[in-house]
Amino acid sequence: MALPLPDDVALLAELKEVRRAGLIRLRGRALPALEAAAEAMASDAARTPGAAVEALLRSAVGRLDAGTLRTAAEYTLGIAQGTRDWPASSRRARAASVYGVSVERFRKDQEVMVLEQVAEHIVRLTAEAAGRVPGAAEDESGAGTHRVVEIRAGGRPVLVTLHVHPVDLLRDVDVVVSPSNVYFALPEVYKSSVAASLRRAAAVLGVTGDVLADPLPAELRRWAELHGTSGRPVRPGTVATTSAGALTGQGIRRVYHAAIAVPRSGTNDYDVLPADVTRAVSRALAVLAEEQERHRPPLRSVCFPLLGSGRGGLPYDVSLSAIWAAVEAELARGASWDVHFVVRTQEAAALVERIPAGIRPAHARRPTG
Repeated sequence: MALPLPDDVALLAELKEVRRAGLIRLRGRALPALEAAAEAMASDAARTPGAAVEALLRSAVGRLDAGTLRTAAEYTLGIAQGTRDWPASSRRARAASVYGVSVERFRKDQEVMVLEQVAEHIVRLTAEAAGRVPGAAEDESGAGTHRVVEIRAGGRPVLVTLHVHPVDLLRDVDVVVSPSNVYFALPEVYKSSVAASLRRAAAVLGVTGDVLADPLPAELRRWAELHGTSGRPVRPGTVATTSAGALTGQGIRRVYHAAIAVPRSGTNDYDVLPADVTRAVSRALAVLAEEQERHRPPLRSVCFPLLGSGRGGLPYDVSLSAIWAAVEAELARGASWDVHFVVRTQEAAALVERIPAGIRPAHARRPTG
């Protein structure tokens, strides 16, 4: 029976402990999530205490985009040459200088993002080591990365597929719905949100890892020009469509960008209303119906993250209820869409699995979208 993949929330907490302690002080520290992931990855030569964890960290950091993100991660965790014995404060200061920000600003913003990215790649490495193919059903334990939930809508049974892994691991789903702000301004590729992950995965890379094309923001700018919205916000609930860029290699064919987040003036925060999430999902399904026959084979599957549950601040259950209101209405009218959900934690997955009995709060408040 396959073991469940490590939880990215637990990994993030332990990565923060590694940052504080440094690589040379890992022995004797309780790092169960990292140790389990390292055990799956480690060679016989790397099974001394701490060695397997260090090898795992180096592998995960090595997968980050070359440049500021990878460099900051190397300094943060003490992987950069000559820094393994540096105190945490010195490593943080050097990492902050990579981004050209104050130490305090780095601690509150970029450092969290850097460690989230490392955690995400640890999950991916562990999945690959276990031979798991994203999007493929796993064993009967129900704790894998892919499961099916049977729901009744409009008096008929409907199967909903649940993915428990980062959004950029999705495969063979026609359309992915990505949360956006009302300006359709995508986050930078080094961020850890759903939109940033999709932008990063859609980018076309050269053999050296250089970005040759960044199609999602380019196509969104063209969409705004075509619809006369350049430089001004659209109505919440609006949906803009783009290609999937390099994600077509994973069987993803379209990305629908749902404008649900309204920037809060003078801050870096957003406001998201559940009604706008429902409106955006309803619109996404309407666009899917409009586009369906324009593609060969026709579009038929669509995947939703828990929209607004990241920086938008919606609790998981509130986001899911807002999404499901629109999805259930479509299914009840006889729509035959193949519906998928993608979440990052087992807590969020448990909510999706409870849809047949009614969504109830699971008190899970971790970012997924």
